[in-house]
Amino acid sequence: MPTLFDPIQLRSVTLRNRIMVSPMCQYSAENDGSATDWHLVHLGSRAIGGAGLIMTEMSSIESKGRLSHNDLGIYDDMHIKPLNKIVNFIHDQGAFVGMQLGHSGRKAWTSSKGDESSERLVAPSAISFAEGWKTPEALTENEISEMIDKYAAAAIRADKAGFDGLEIHAAHGYLVHQFLSPLSNSRTDSFGGSFDNRIRFLEMIVSEVRKVFPKEKFLSVRISCTDWIDGGWNLEESVRLATKLSTLGVDFMDCSSGGLSPQQQIPIGPGYQVPFSEAIKHEAGINTAAVGMITTSIFANEIVEEKKADLVAIGKESLRNPNFGLTASLDLNNQIDYWPDQYRLARP
Repeated sequence: MPTLFDPIQLRSVTLRNRIMVSPMCQYSAENDGSATDWHLVHLGSRAIGGAGLIMTEMSSIESKGRLSHNDLGIYDDMHIKPLNKIVNFIHDQGAFVGMQLGHSGRKAWTSSKGDESSERLVAPSAISFAEGWKTPEALTENEISEMIDKYAAAAIRADKAGFDGLEIHAAHGYLVHQFLSPLSNSRTDSFGGSFDNRIRFLEMIVSEVRKVFPKEKFLSVRISCTDWIDGGWNLEESVRLATKLSTLGVDFMDCSSGGLSPQQQIPIGPGYQVPFSEAIKHEAGINTAAVGMITTSIFANEIVEEKKADLVAIGKESLRNPNFGLTASLDLNNQIDYWPDQYRLARP
């Protein structure tokens, strides 16, 4: 049986273990979207702490697609250099790093109440996120094509910055998720209506990104496996989507949920999203990452050992314990050899 500390191969990348640091917004970028020393220390410390894969926060493909003025961007060449410094440091610690690409759509910073920005708020349809939020403008088909090109351009920049892989953010109510769910997509053209039409935007992004991103580097997609609302996106559709994406060059599905609407009813508890990663892994035949209230090394190991996921994405627990990988090795009595020299005094 695989365990949390078994390596895993993702194309040419061999992760030293199955621990992935989940993408988490830090709201600490420069106003122009550039990474800062905070990102270097935040992401770098998790590599020091023994994780196998570190994922950046959602990095927007265009300025107006950010959640706030202080979220990362990958829409300009100026973003490459500070990101490369972070990538190099993580590599020096023996870990690998992926960049999450995304666009907030109707949840972007321009949607906030009282915002007077002249920037257009865009989405698949003119449906606001919630009462009191701005109503977005529906993207035209030409604008959709331009948006897909921006994803591809962002992928090229991420490669130049040295990232080992990419993740397309198609979850949590952001732009791609807004296309997937019938609750936020009321289009009547080839990007709305049927399941095949609603997933078309994501399929085209994946296809174009895979064309320009080196074939030896991995590609993942984070999805909300269910909207937790009747009539919304659901697990059955997620399995169908994952099956299709696996044929387009996606290497693993990062299985989260929710975020599309304040009306969601989520039964939150330890491992509440693990059944999604398990179903997609076995029914779609693709690697998966489990995420959500996974706080102990014992539980994380059980998820991998019982083949409910291939990777375990640690979020808030990695904020509480940046050295989750190192302390998990002690909990599980696993004799890893990548304790930093500077920390070996703390190794039993």
